[in-house]
Amino acid sequence: MWSDYHARLHQLLKNRQILPKDSKILVALSGGQDSLCLTRLILDLQDKWGWVVAIAHCDHNWTLDEGLGEHIEAIAGDWGFDLYLEKAKDKIPEKEASARKWRYQVLTDVALSQGFDYVVTAHTKSDRTETFLYNLMRGSGSSGLTSLYWTRKLNEKVELVRPLLGFSRQDTKDFCQKYHLPVWEDSYNQNKKFARNRIRLDLIPYLKKEFNPQVENHIAQTAEILRADREFLDFQAQLIFEEVAVNRDTIDRKKLQDKPLSLQRRVIKLFLRQNLPKMPTFEQIEAVVNLIDAPNGSQTSSFSRERAIAVRQNQIIVIER
Repeated sequence: MWSDYHARLHQLLKNRQILPKDSKILVALSGGQDSLCLTRLILDLQDKWGWVVAIAHCDHNWTLDEGLGEHIEAIAGDWGFDLYLEKAKDKIPEKEASARKWRYQVLTDVALSQGFDYVVTAHTKSDRTETFLYNLMRGSGSSGLTSLYWTRKLNEKVELVRPLLGFSRQDTKDFCQKYHLPVWEDSYNQNKKFARNRIRLDLIPYLKKEFNPQVENHIAQTAEILRADREFLDFQAQLIFEEVAVNRDTIDRKKLQDKPLSLQRRVIKLFLRQNLPKMPTFEQIEAVVNLIDAPNGSQTSSFSRERAIAVRQNQIIVIER
């Protein structure tokens, strides 16, 4: 089969080169409309690109998912895909973060053990909008706002690819209806105890109706712009960090004083990441940025029971308390 949807994805892949010819691809199939749309598109484009393709399904072993594994097996059999069906041995908490972490670990393990180059997921433009808004409300910087991107490394051998970021959820719904695909209606997607579901079901429809029908397109464009800016600034910050680092727990603050604030923050973040057990908060980063021009002897309040950051002449150092 061939449609405008196939043509769009084919052209996007040619432009972005995110799934090269002759690759071994593992498609994550949840059974929902987005992943069904992606799986069918990948199958239909397989011969043109020379891919070797298989399906992976991660069964959380949740009560409301009963029967989903058999549903996925039937699809894989009908469409002629090899299937890797992985079921959770232990109870996975019914929380977004826990489930997502487990799924990515499973997909990575399957890809490594079976020799797949790419894991492909069906995140859409709509998912990108939800992630952007979710992280914006949590106070994320550009890293959080641009976290849902076309590709990222799962490890040194396997890359995650999201080829449907140019498609909306309405696109995938229309595709599934057009070709009568057997969509599994996931009741968890309607549960508003999950923040992302409230964003999907309540906030985005409200923004479209009351502010801008094209909000998904515009947020996707903003995320693309911010991503390019972020990559440039992160690259520059890494170069500066290598220049100012005296050792693991000491940096030369004089070399930072003439740098733009955006780069100062990024350099300090790199410094703190290698000296703190957790990712530094905005407040912690700002406290150390303020030390760049502070008087000798100045220091932060304790970052932990044992540590603080202090000024010693031209250096910023980690001190034990």
